[in-house]
Amino acid sequence: MSIGVPIKVLHEAEGHIVTCETITGEVYRGKLIEAEDNMNCQMTQLTVTYRDGRTSNLENVYIRGSKIRFMILPDMLKNAPMFKKQGTKTGTAGRGKSAILRAQGNLS
Repeated sequence: MSIGVPIKVLHEAEGHIVTCETITGEVYRGKLIEAEDNMNCQMTQLTVTYRDGRTSNLENVYIRGSKIRFMILPDMLKNAPMFKKQGTKTGTAGRGKSAILRAQGNLS
């Protein structure tokens, strides 16, 4: 099973400043050190804003992926290569019965 585009973009954000909101309403903003395929995130040098508006600074935090509501990534990632359109395949030999018949000259 391969990973999807959102997870690839999340991996591209490693080393950059990101904002992460959890399902409990806390907002973490700091440097993304590592992101796993299940969205577990390790961040450092962050500011956390609690639901009541209080803020505090933390050195390190590890957030479980299933507890993340959404993440705000740097705008520079909108030009990431995984957003480029894939080229269409042309001139490929087909598969299946029609390709066999075409190869034998029975299908025009």
